[in-house]
Amino acid sequence: MKKSTIFLIGAIVVLVIWCISAYNNLVQKDEKVTAAWGNVETQYQRRADLIPNLVEVVKGYAKHEQGTLTAVIEARSKATSITIDPSNITPEELAKYQEAQSSVSSALGKLLAVAEAYPDLKAESRFADLQAQLEGTENRIAESRRVFNETAKDFNMELRSFPNNILGGIFGLRTRAYFESEYGANKAPKVEF
Repeated sequence: MKKSTIFLIGAIVVLVIWCISAYNNLVQKDEKVTAAWGNVETQYQRRADLIPNLVEVVKGYAKHEQGTLTAVIEARSKATSITIDPSNITPEELAKYQEAQSSVSSALGKLLAVAEAYPDLKAESRFADLQAQLEGTENRIAESRRVFNETAKDFNMELRSFPNNILGGIFGLRTRAYFESEYGANKAPKVEF
């Protein structure tokens, strides 16, 4: 065999090995993003699972606050009905998901504000326990979202880098959207006395 043929075969072997390695690396990072998304959904589901218990405890004390209780239940229902395919997260889908989750947060905030008007309810141990669990869950949600954004960033950077962008395009891999802060989150709340 000629030296040029051996060189050409060697170059093709090296290129194939590189493509396999680069593709496997992209798949690993893609799976990490999918797993991080699963963790985000798990924490939101945990919050959704706490809501009926919290509503039931408040219902016994605040019977005339039916509108608030109904709003919480409806927001939970809407939020749990929205699902996103983790392999195809678009900014639009993520914004819709985030909007539904924000509705839950807003309704829960109103529910907890209602609880302030009922000293007996605030002293109720089940309510205090559920409120503590809810606060812990909100912290877990924030951490899960942070981890998701980090893994999505890592994947996106790898995918968008040359020559991985060519390889990713061949296999149909797309960048992932990020969780973003809600509109107005950059402004401090106005406190009046």
